[in-house]
Amino acid sequence: MAAGAALVAFASGCTAGSVRDARWVGPSPATGASAVASPSAAAAVPRTVTILGAGDVLVHPQVWEQARADARAAGRAGFDFFPMFAGVRAAIADADLAICHLETPLAAAGGPFLGYPRFSVPPQVLDGVKRAGFDACSTASNHTIDQGEGGVRRTMAALDAAGLGHTGSARSARDAATPVLYDVGGVRVGHLAYTAHLNGLRPPPGEDWLVNVVDVAKITAAAHRLRAAGAQIVVLSLHWGTEYEHAPDANQRSWAARLIASPDIDLILGHHAHVVQPFERFGAKWVVYGMGNELARHAEPVNDNREGVMARMTFSEYAPGRWRVTRAEAIPTWTQIGPAIRLVNLPSALGSAAIPPATLRIYQAAYDRIAGYVLGRGGAADGLVVVRPGA
Repeated sequence: MAAGAALVAFASGCTAGSVRDARWVGPSPATGASAVASPSAAAAVPRTVTILGAGDVLVHPQVWEQARADARAAGRAGFDFFPMFAGVRAAIADADLAICHLETPLAAAGGPFLGYPRFSVPPQVLDGVKRAGFDACSTASNHTIDQGEGGVRRTMAALDAAGLGHTGSARSARDAATPVLYDVGGVRVGHLAYTAHLNGLRPPPGEDWLVNVVDVAKITAAAHRLRAAGAQIVVLSLHWGTEYEHAPDANQRSWAARLIASPDIDLILGHHAHVVQPFERFGAKWVVYGMGNELARHAEPVNDNREGVMARMTFSEYAPGRWRVTRAEAIPTWTQIGPAIRLVNLPSALGSAAIPPATLRIYQAAYDRIAGYVLGRGGAADGLVVVRPGA
């Protein structure tokens, strides 16, 4: 299913004053403000949309071996990636639109599977991603074309089969030019994704459309086209930054300031550094420089690459069809690596009486470090909330 070619239900249900129905849709038949459905004048509560972003889903060999072990423990062959995601599912599923970052290209179901430096990983990971509650994935990364055009095509096909939206890489120039929009309870959310580099690789001649590479002018033009196609909110995912550096680098700071100044971009979600980086407010908008790893298991696991954060942004409609962030939240996470790889929602875990004190001390130290990183560029004064233990 190419972006915009069909309507696909991703989630359902609703709550007062909010929307909870994400569908992948094509451009509106009308453009601009005339394409926006206005809320009832009698509505007592402004509409809200909650968008959650998560960091890298980076499937190292240890991750797929854990999925194999979890399937075996359940009496099945193959892979089961969901147990690794289960600890963060509640936070993900609670969002109106949840976006992950799929860092690596997918192999055929039977392999062969490859790790660093040229990944080709089990497509069964998408079952875990889907069951965790994600609606969509960004796919532009430094590893996108590790397996060439074939790897991109397999990845797109697997995402389609899993019912997950995607943007950042494409199968054709037409596919790449098609606006990616999600209908979230009647609110159209546009999504873009770009990577800063490709590890020195290049797409085949004439096929630059395989993956989006950062170019500020091209990004702002694409965002403007999304607005023209009917997007009321535009989210930009960026794979950028310097690996293992908590502070945003010069390119991140420069690109962030220029891109978030565009009237057509409402939120930037960053990843790639494999460590948590700050959230920063620009006017009424937010830039999330780096969410660290969502799921990974590096050959040398250290605190930095086991820490992650999910960004939860609540948009409110302040005028018909016009939205801005009214609540910015950071949800710290931790990758437990023994006896099994498991993602831990740190605020939830720290509120549990069932966890041993020694483990709680590890979790508290990770939570404190992550809070320090995300607040490192004045976020607390600007209203950023690090979700509290027990909340």
